[in-house]
Amino acid sequence: MLDLPNTSIIEGNAVRWGTCGDGPPLVAIHGTPFSSQVWRKIVPQLCDLRTVYYFDLVGYGQSEMRDGQDVSLAVQNRVLSALFKEWGLQRPDVVAHDFGGATALRAYYLDGLRYGSLTIFDAVALAPWGSPFVQHVRRHEAVFSGMPAYMHRALLAAYLQTAAHDPLSDEAVEIYSAPWLGPIGQPAFYRQIAQMDQRHTDEVQGLYEKMDCPVTVLWGEKDDWLPHAQGNALAALISDRPCVPVEGAGHLVQEDRPEAIVAAVLKQLGSA
Repeated sequence: MLDLPNTSIIEGNAVRWGTCGDGPPLVAIHGTPFSSQVWRKIVPQLCDLRTVYYFDLVGYGQSEMRDGQDVSLAVQNRVLSALFKEWGLQRPDVVAHDFGGATALRAYYLDGLRYGSLTIFDAVALAPWGSPFVQHVRRHEAVFSGMPAYMHRALLAAYLQTAAHDPLSDEAVEIYSAPWLGPIGQPAFYRQIAQMDQRHTDEVQGLYEKMDCPVTVLWGEKDDWLPHAQGNALAALISDRPCVPVEGAGHLVQEDRPEAIVAAVLKQLGSA
């Protein structure tokens, strides 16, 4: 497990983060409904080359969760910008997944953050996105938040499995479920789903153009959440390289093929 011993207060939210390694900075940004623990198999492989910064998005993982909290994509890029400033980063390398990808793109095109390189995979970046389950929760958030705990736990485990191509281990299900359990975590899980809104990618999608740093786009070939065609389309917009398909991987590449991410980042760092 990655350690997140540090807390920063950003826009009234307690954001937990950690760092390890030595060398130029690299920032890892997770997606939904996960936490920085998705990097637990990847960060240790990069610490000999980079000082790796990782954090839990607002409303996720060990970061603060509370009623009435804005945990949408609209706030996450501002949090990223504030962390860059606190960490004193100018052009770090970045690796980003899912909502983390959307956060990195929004911060670049809307807030002017700049990166040494970007490795981005299975990112929420292009319309359309948002499964029927997401749309249903958005209409009935209160009902889901108040479900009996055993029903919520079963639904959560089933939902997490749909992100991966291979069966998730019991350990992985527990790691990803833990923040979303109990009287604070359960409503927080449905809160973040209820606040998923395609307008937050629509407002930046029209700004996409080739980025001013090396960009590698990866995509799980078996991604049932975001089709591989979206990876091809995103790569054509922001990179001068084609999308790299990851065989045998679903949306949660960190579990299905973590070695593919490590290899892509190492290759990126060697060419950046």
